Amino acid sequence: MSRLTLPILFFLCFSAAFAQDSAENYVVRTDQNETVGDTVKNKKGEILEEIILNANQQKTSVTVGKAGIEPMSLPQATAVISHAVIENQQINTVSDLLKNTNGVYIMGTTGGYQEEIASRGSALGSSNTFKNGVRYFNGMVTEMSGIEKAEFLKGSAAILYGNVTAGGILNLITKKPRYDFGGEAGFLSGSFGEYKPSLDIYNGIGKSKKMAYRINGSYTKADSYRKEVESERYYVNPSFVAKLSDKTELLIEGDYLNSTATPDFGAGIVNYQIVDIPRDRFLGVSWGYFDARQASATATLTHTLSDKWNLNFINAFRYYDTDLFSNARPNASGGVVSESGDWNRNLQRSKVRDNYFLQQLDLKGNFSTGNITHQLLTGADSERYQTATTAYLGFSNTNLFYGNPAHPEGIPYYDTVNIFENYNPANETAVDDLTKNTLTTVPVNRVGIYVQDLVSFTKQIKVLAGVRYTYQDTETLVHRYPTNADDDAINAYDQAFSPRFGLIYQPTENHSLFATYSNSFQPNTGTDINGEALKPSIIDQYEFGIKNKLFTERLFANVTVYQITNSNLAQVSLENGNTNANIKELAGETRTQGVELDLSANPVQGLSILAGYSFNETKYIKSNTYVEGSELRYNPKHTANLSANYRFDAGSLKGFNVGVINTYFGDRYAGRSTTEANPNYKLIPLKGFYQLDATLSYEWNKFAIRTKLSNVFNELA
Repeated sequence: MSRLTLPILFFLCFSAAFAQDSAENYVVRTDQNETVGDTVKNKKGEILEEIILNANQQKTSVTVGKAGIEPMSLPQATAVISHAVIENQQINTVSDLLKNTNGVYIMGTTGGYQEEIASRGSALGSSNTFKNGVRYFNGMVTEMSGIEKAEFLKGSAAILYGNVTAGGILNLITKKPRYDFGGEAGFLSGSFGEYKPSLDIYNGIGKSKKMAYRINGSYTKADSYRKEVESERYYVNPSFVAKLSDKTELLIEGDYLNSTATPDFGAGIVNYQIVDIPRDRFLGVSWGYFDARQASATATLTHTLSDKWNLNFINAFRYYDTDLFSNARPNASGGVVSESGDWNRNLQRSKVRDNYFLQQLDLKGNFSTGNITHQLLTGADSERYQTATTAYLGFSNTNLFYGNPAHPEGIPYYDTVNIFENYNPANETAVDDLTKNTLTTVPVNRVGIYVQDLVSFTKQIKVLAGVRYTYQDTETLVHRYPTNADDDAINAYDQAFSPRFGLIYQPTENHSLFATYSNSFQPNTGTDINGEALKPSIIDQYEFGIKNKLFTERLFANVTVYQITNSNLAQVSLENGNTNANIKELAGETRTQGVELDLSANPVQGLSILAGYSFNETKYIKSNTYVEGSELRYNPKHTANLSANYRFDAGSLKGFNVGVINTYFGDRYAGRSTTEANPNYKLIPLKGFYQLDATLSYEWNKFAIRTKLSNVFNELA
């Protein structure tokens, strides 16, 4: 994410960096006929309203496609970040991507090796992140060099994808094959020793041009603003398309990422207070590592039945494995940082391996019943996960570190450091491995069927209605290495209906009002006090919005108001004096309320403006564990963004592209939420921050040079 800069004009944009970064990117293209702004549809064939932030005069949403719902008729807040934005802003991570959306943000970067996304008060885990419509593992930093564009669907998407949290979903769309010859070669050089060569090639196959391919890949190596921290990544994204007939097309895509990074859990806190130490101070172990690999293969078969009906089938496989070995986080595993700064560090080790399979079939079509028109979707999907997690024992009085003279018998930790003193890795003792504790294997099978219809009674009055039925069975198997014994299997069988109902009123073609109700379900882990698997939590959402196209479509203005309620939140059971965190009851309730404002404008030739504001408040309304009325951690009440991009298309500055992006991330809380059992737990207030980036690019014939200065004011995020 760091990059080398030229001291000329600036683009201002959000960065989650802790220090000022800069970069310079050189690109050589073999073809300049870049295709951007093409139709983007969700799983149901609904065209997403695209906010295009570039110099092109595309003031309307892209509406090409026979099964697409017009953006003004879709009762849901959406945003699409185009390839032009990714290219102009030199987006290198999902953190960079989110500076173009309000209300979607990074809530944490555990160990510096992942980006934890959140929206509307909910964490968007791997169930809520997709690549080409297929779930992908987001527990590692996503590689963006193969991404063509990104879609955000805010709010509930359960009718589309089943088991997703209520905040929304992110769908990344990779670069597709093209039937003409072209591509580009690039090289990025940045601050903290970063360099990244990349290559992208595409072409048609044979004289008939009924087949085409594309291969893009990159290699990244970088240090960090923090001492001892480094990372290395390999990425390749091949794809192939074949026109089997005039009505049938087969698209095959692969995706592989190999990443290794030094875990960096930050500086910690003392007595719930943030400490003032140098930003570049590293408090981890220099030999620590987080290794991760992710591979996927997807085959998509599209068949046109008629000019009003089409069929879409997806068969996909995904695999990932991770290996973490490092010090434990400050104030975790008993390693509390004392007021003097002394920290007894423990170690942590875990391995995760996951296989995922998906089959999905959709039928979409348009028809009429009298004067009433319908846009119908019906479909089914089947998913299977199998996740195996190996947990290791840290140091304790019963699991001592053997063979290390620095650890005499009875010392239940790895070593002691002081966070106020410079860290010297030479004092470390290498550790070959820790002792295996448990192997937890969790097979999950899920099937769903769904139907949805957009019914247009008139041009002004429309109803979007649908329902999904989901069935899921989950088995949890635990093997304990110290005793070579297996726990009794825990089986959970969950099923739920997820309805959606939306009313749309369009007084004119340029104005639309909508109201929507939807719900989703969230499976729960653990058991109740009787050892029975917990039922899923049901989450209700109400959303109201206004969409406007103004000044001959030079300005788009959207306002959304929402409320999300989880009325049966799973929390630790307090019956019979229970202290086991895996024994729970559905005794809690959270409520999220918010407002979102989106503006996009093209006031003059070459100038595009994007602005947004979000208010979000998420609280415990009822709880047997947390203090009622307390706020959930990591969620800012206020976020805002203001971006502008200008491309010079004539004159002596032709070929230059400049812009600004400003992002504000409001106050939020970290720490530990106060509980009835632990009243001394405290939330840590974190101040809001405002960040800027600056970019400048120049294109000439088939060459381009792009520069970026991240975090202009060196703000601490």
